[in-house]
Amino acid sequence: MDILRIAILEFCRQRPDRSFCPSEVVRRLYPESWREFLPDVREKALEMYRAGEIVITQKGKTIDPKIEPRGPIRISKPKSDKSS
Repeated sequence: MDILRIAILEFCRQRPDRSFCPSEVVRRLYPESWREFLPDVREKALEMYRAGEIVITQKGKTIDPKIEPRGPIRISKPKSDKSS
């Protein structure tokens, strides 16, 4: 079981029309030590983005999946995903 993947998908389910910051995911899972897990959740999000499970944006634009994003990113549910 991959807790970060499940948590990201749960945030997508809860916020079908809104994006969220990866830090929101780890803050909920690890409130006392969330900063330690931020690189892990970003890595998992990028893996999921490359697999087409989620969308990652920066400044409102979809990032290039071949490039490691630097700076703040936002995660959202793909628009074509009708499941909730």
